[in-house]
Amino acid sequence: MAGKNFALIGVAGYIAPRHIKAIADTGNNLMAAYDCFDSVGRLDSSFPECYFFTADREFESFCTQKMKTDNPLHWTSICTPNHTHDAFIRYGLRLGTDVICEKPLVLNPHGIDNLLEVERETGHKAYTILQLRLHDSIVALKNKVDEGPVDKIHDVDLTYITSRGKWYYASWKGDIRKSGGIATNIGIHLYDMLQWIFGTVKKNVVHVMSFDRVAGYLELEKARVRYFLSINSDCLPAEAAQRGQRTYRAINIDGYEFEFSAGFTELHTMSYRKILAGEGFRISDARNSIQTVSDIRHATPIGLKGDYHPLAGLPLSSYL
Repeated sequence: MAGKNFALIGVAGYIAPRHIKAIADTGNNLMAAYDCFDSVGRLDSSFPECYFFTADREFESFCTQKMKTDNPLHWTSICTPNHTHDAFIRYGLRLGTDVICEKPLVLNPHGIDNLLEVERETGHKAYTILQLRLHDSIVALKNKVDEGPVDKIHDVDLTYITSRGKWYYASWKGDIRKSGGIATNIGIHLYDMLQWIFGTVKKNVVHVMSFDRVAGYLELEKARVRYFLSINSDCLPAEAAQRGQRTYRAINIDGYEFEFSAGFTELHTMSYRKILAGEGFRISDARNSIQTVSDIRHATPIGLKGDYHPLAGLPLSSYL
């Protein structure tokens, strides 16, 4: 079959359909998939001939044998829980494939250096998905900031509320040791976007942090950022709740709303095209955002002091 051969680890998860679509849309072949859950009928739409495994040893045996043939695997894509990314990236590289991994690549910054060493050992490359860097509106914003006054410091308020039910807290996503917490699990791409546009973090203050939200202040090279992230629907603005919205995303820059709610559907496919062309985002590109969320996770919240986000003072509630 024409195109490159892929293996996909974590095919039953939430983000996997975007990777399956990207593999198909770029004219490549999904040859093998693995997941401990077997609800993977989604494979039928694009790759009904894909071999599927629920046992890791059987999957590894198949992939190892495939690498010895004249039609080997070329790529391993990873869509598994956050805390497993590091090990699966290593597996894919040592198998003899290049790797595409969903964010976050790792939970802790030192993992970046360790993976770079495995790249050097194997001669293969690992890439990550930083799709917001490809969003037309965000690219335009970065260009505007880059072309603006060199000494301009922007004032930014970031609000991101994406409601989750009680299931969330019983899953790996609700375990900070596995997900990295709210900042990592739902915010990693936003922290990457902010630093890509406004420069690296100079100051990182956490005001509030709990099982369902995090609020803080980031001082970047070209911006002062107040942020509030939550998975609790009680935090939704009244107008959003009245419209039945479960997600609310807003960025205010220097008093103006920045709109980027549309244009997300093809970003994974665009990411794959760039990666396959050798232009994708590498391990080192993820370092700044990984460092930021790690610092947030290990910070001691200072409470409602200093310059905090307006929603930081919302009362905490129990999910029990």
